[in-house]
Amino acid sequence: MPRFSIVTPIHDPPEPVLRAMLASVGAQGFGDWEHCLVDDGSTAPHVRAVLDEAAVAEPRLQVGHRVANGGIVAASNEALALATGEFVVLLDHDDELHPDALRRADEALAATPEADYLYTDEDRIDEAGRHSSPFFKPDWSPERLRTQMYTAHMSVLRTALVREVGGFHEGFDGAQDWDLVFRVTERARTVVHVPEVLYHWRTLPGSTAGEGAGAKPWAYDAATRAIQAHCDRTGVRAVASRDATYDGVYHLTPRLDEHPLVSIVIPTAGRSREIGPDLVRLVTQAVASIVERTTYPSYEVVVVVDGTFEANGELVDELRTIAGDRLAVVPFARPFNFSQKCNVGVLASRGEYVLLLNDDVEVVTPSWLERLVMYARLPGMGAVGAKLLFGDGRLQHVGLAFGGPMPAHVYRGYPGDHEGYFCTTLLACNYVAVTGACLLTPRAVYDAVGGLSPRLPLNFNDVDYCLKVRSLGHRVAYDPDTVLVHYEASSRSLTVSDGERELLLDRWGLLPGHDPYVNPHFNRSSVDFVPPVYLSDGSVA
Repeated sequence: MPRFSIVTPIHDPPEPVLRAMLASVGAQGFGDWEHCLVDDGSTAPHVRAVLDEAAVAEPRLQVGHRVANGGIVAASNEALALATGEFVVLLDHDDELHPDALRRADEALAATPEADYLYTDEDRIDEAGRHSSPFFKPDWSPERLRTQMYTAHMSVLRTALVREVGGFHEGFDGAQDWDLVFRVTERARTVVHVPEVLYHWRTLPGSTAGEGAGAKPWAYDAATRAIQAHCDRTGVRAVASRDATYDGVYHLTPRLDEHPLVSIVIPTAGRSREIGPDLVRLVTQAVASIVERTTYPSYEVVVVVDGTFEANGELVDELRTIAGDRLAVVPFARPFNFSQKCNVGVLASRGEYVLLLNDDVEVVTPSWLERLVMYARLPGMGAVGAKLLFGDGRLQHVGLAFGGPMPAHVYRGYPGDHEGYFCTTLLACNYVAVTGACLLTPRAVYDAVGGLSPRLPLNFNDVDYCLKVRSLGHRVAYDPDTVLVHYEASSRSLTVSDGERELLLDRWGLLPGHDPYVNPHFNRSSVDFVPPVYLSDGSVA
């Protein structure tokens, strides 16, 4: 049994491209492979001639010929039927493997024997062999896979599991690999990412790499169906749809069948500030935006106020007028400690889900709670955050990452419509942490990790919380379609004390040493996914 069976369906590729693909397999430094190719009724005479010539010269090639064109799914399944290897490697007829592709895959699989799926980084290559557009990917991010086929090339799947899930399914031509990866990863024990460019996706006229949705609009429709089928199988209560502007970006719209109680916990000092021409009491504005815009039916608002009821009588009356019976007010007559205030509010709450919310935010998306609950209900989900915008529309929060030893906001201060590296800000993604300015978490998880740490009274309590959540094996996610305005620093200073930094470092070390969602090729002095200079020969400057 060979280690790898490379599976390639073929239909009328240009001869030089076909020969280059075959040569890239033959040039592999790791030799324990077979190449299973099926010609799907090509009309160009060179296809059969090249394949037959290659099969004579290379005994590890297995070649099949279909009389009539049956589509990529049919041809892929016939190529898969020829496979005898432990793992299947997906290779398109016009692409190329890096010479070290199989060797590096073998090393990674040997290091993680329970791995059932492996993927690598990739780039694009033109007809002249020039490299560009490297895609330096994050480690396994199941939330991202639902909104972008980011793993794509090179995909390596355990053959037994591929057969167990039924191979390639009819009806998904053009997105058949995405559909297969969904079904495999739904059952996979472990997913491995090799952060090296080991696959070269060729840009040709008429190809998806070259022309996007204009070349194969039916493939994007098939992708929508693949996402929907995955959601239906796995209990994700959502409807999938394509982005109207960005090819390859998809969205989930909640379709909840239950509405568990959400406790919105808002710590506040009752301060006011100027927003535009008006002097606004922040917590009043926040609660008013919740009540006026929220479409989710089952929530309560727990406001934790500094001082006593007597000292906050006017504020409590304002909030009661706005929120009515949904409101619970909890006094906090102690020295300021944001973490303690949140914990006190959670203790006074009744919800199955807890939403920590700053008093200086304003709800924009009416379905914000539906969206956050949709994600929080997924198995293994520990915390979910939202897209937060500054008052002037710039990005404030789209996830937290670690460029160095300390966390920072990704793309902070960029224009609000900035799409990020390979559309990162537009995609549901996993992160090491999300901001506590808007953080939804299952109450059971909050209790399990002991809530927010009072030893971090001002900064990093949200990061620490997310790291605790992840230490229990839960995921942290960001939803780009849940939008709020955050008038940040309205209620506190942005100064971070040395003690808070030291405590975080003492507790977690070099946080976290390697951020799994920040590819090691990025500039480590930034969290904005800045890639290195990439040369046309595929090397990094």
